[in-house]
Amino acid sequence: MTAVQFFCLLLCFSFTPSLQHVSESEPLMRFKSSVNITKGDLNSWRTGTDPCNGKWFGIYCQKGQTVSGIHVTRLGLSGIIHIEDLKDLPNLRTIRLDNNLLSGPLPPFFKLHGLKSLLLSNNSFSEEIADDFFKDMPQLKRVFLDNNRFTGKIPASVMQIAGLEELHLQGNQFSGEIPSLTDGNMILKSLDLSNNNLEGEIPKSIAERKNVQMNFQGNQKLCGEPLNIRCDDKTSSSGKDPNEVTGKPVLMVILFLLIFLILVAILTRWKKKRQSEFRMLGKDHLNDRESVGVGLPESIKKPVESTKKRSNADGSSKKGSSHHGKGAPGGGGMGDIIMVNSEKGSFGLPDLMKAAAEVLGNGSLGSAYKAVMANGLSVVVKRIRDMNKLARDAFDVELQRFGKLRHPNVLTPLAYHYRREEKLVVSEYMPKSSLLYVLHGDRGICHSELNWPTRLKIIQGVARGMQFLHEEFASYDLPHGNLKSSNVLLSETYEPLISDYAFLPFLQPENASQALFAFKAPEFAQNQQVSPKSDVYCLGIILLEVMTGKFPSQYLNNGKGGTDIIEWVQSSVAQHKEEELIDPEIASNTDSLKLMVELLRIGADCIARTEVYVFLQTNVINFIEKDFGEMFPRWEFDAEDSATDNIIKVMFNSNPKWKWTMDCWEVNQMNEVIAAETLSGLKEDSGRPRKKLVKGSQGGSVEAPKDEIEKA
Repeated sequence: MTAVQFFCLLLCFSFTPSLQHVSESEPLMRFKSSVNITKGDLNSWRTGTDPCNGKWFGIYCQKGQTVSGIHVTRLGLSGIIHIEDLKDLPNLRTIRLDNNLLSGPLPPFFKLHGLKSLLLSNNSFSEEIADDFFKDMPQLKRVFLDNNRFTGKIPASVMQIAGLEELHLQGNQFSGEIPSLTDGNMILKSLDLSNNNLEGEIPKSIAERKNVQMNFQGNQKLCGEPLNIRCDDKTSSSGKDPNEVTGKPVLMVILFLLIFLILVAILTRWKKKRQSEFRMLGKDHLNDRESVGVGLPESIKKPVESTKKRSNADGSSKKGSSHHGKGAPGGGGMGDIIMVNSEKGSFGLPDLMKAAAEVLGNGSLGSAYKAVMANGLSVVVKRIRDMNKLARDAFDVELQRFGKLRHPNVLTPLAYHYRREEKLVVSEYMPKSSLLYVLHGDRGICHSELNWPTRLKIIQGVARGMQFLHEEFASYDLPHGNLKSSNVLLSETYEPLISDYAFLPFLQPENASQALFAFKAPEFAQNQQVSPKSDVYCLGIILLEVMTGKFPSQYLNNGKGGTDIIEWVQSSVAQHKEEELIDPEIASNTDSLKLMVELLRIGADCIARTEVYVFLQTNVINFIEKDFGEMFPRWEFDAEDSATDNIIKVMFNSNPKWKWTMDCWEVNQMNEVIAAETLSGLKEDSGRPRKKLVKGSQGGSVEAPKDEIEKA
């Protein structure tokens, strides 16, 4: 073979993947032309271009070579989906078209035999689903058909999928009995069949499963162990003589009205009493709470003060208040608790009313209380003020969406309660309290455990959680909006969980600018606008707070107190005195000193480079993990897995030094991030003399007024 022939052959192999990509663009373009788009566009989908080039919105590729996922949500899609077009994508594993306007019968997705995830929540699909619809889809792991208009029986074939992990069919009109789950399926994790018209006994193949999150609420004729309803207790009226009911109609009506009036009187009195107790709880403890202060050791206490029960003569106790069931129409009444996440089990009004209440604090959005229920579950009940922008229906939709979020670094709410004047959000209680408290308020065991590896773990977790939120709420002006250390909660193992996210749509503009920390980003001061990059600013503040151990004055309403961490850091970085910024309590880890300096520079970049939307969170993750040899086992974005497992691919070039002065990176539809330069050379030279670190003069603690500290 001549050199010319070899070169030509090499060229053919080089262009083969690209040609395959272009060929995959054709069925995607046919899919695009078959649907109508009312709330956005797919202009990034262009004929003759490579769908795996990172520029096609909602398209995910496996190993950057072949289309494996279509994620097109919240674009108001309508029309007919031609499955024949999608059959030309041989490696398609995930279809996610939730929150659109798709209607009619369920398209024949069963023709896509390799599909692993079918996510069609919150559309208007209707009619019955054939019993054998899922027979030829053995690879399915996740089926989300919730909040549509499906009727008829649940197809038995979906219960015969051995690898099925999650099945969500809630919010439809399915009727009849629940099909049995195949004995071959031992990995089911989540089953939600709530709010349908199902009846009969829950099959034992389902009821006896352990470690499966189940929800069957809202099916009036359903019985079985998961509902604590014995099926033999349900009586049938089929054998009764109809004359027994109709023979004395007047007496029956009078008796019914009498019982109804008695119940109304009892409930009204009971509601007023409980409502008064709940309000008294917040009022009595508003002045009792202890806030976190900086430089005031004598005033620093854990922000949980147990409530003292009133004497028997007073006749009441201070307890959190919530309800279970459906809310009152219009939101004017007391309403009930609405469960959105049953991972910790279901609970209702009686459980919360019996729980001992403790005040946690009062923050920019409202007050928070802790309640410990009889079964040992500890929850936090947040009373949130000024959340009046969304109507009841829209509020319900958003909270239901929050309840479906699953990520190890994002705190998912358990339940909520809606009233016109105030809202309650119930979530799991975190025993280590907040990052704010552990960093600045505690000087005991918790603070001593906040060593260098633990701080790295917290930074990494916060970055991961923010990356997830920015993917889930990509259409929001502020995917989080209120990221600060008081809203980063810590588990027993110091795993961070982000809370109080995505509240901007709930708040009136004048309230949002006062309550949300993202409005302190430079871009809002400059042009009175916020955007997702405002969250990057907030992430930078937290990163610097963790690395320096200083309380940022930016958290205070008037800016008086604490440390102006932005001015201090920017000044020290400009003078190449970054080492003076590092918290002396972790500076003894001199082997990691260079890594600490680089993290400080990342934080400085986050608060300075707000003019370009950049996902610095992703780079924080990979920076930390590369340095400690804990890289993810895979680099490609695997669209078939759940969001908690997805990794955004980050590519590093071969330049010898790590620099943050290069052009900012732009994330392109969550598919691929072209990052900075290689991390080589970050390990500290073992022969370098160790420098003793002292607090810089600009980093001296300034006392922060207790009443100015925001607690959430």
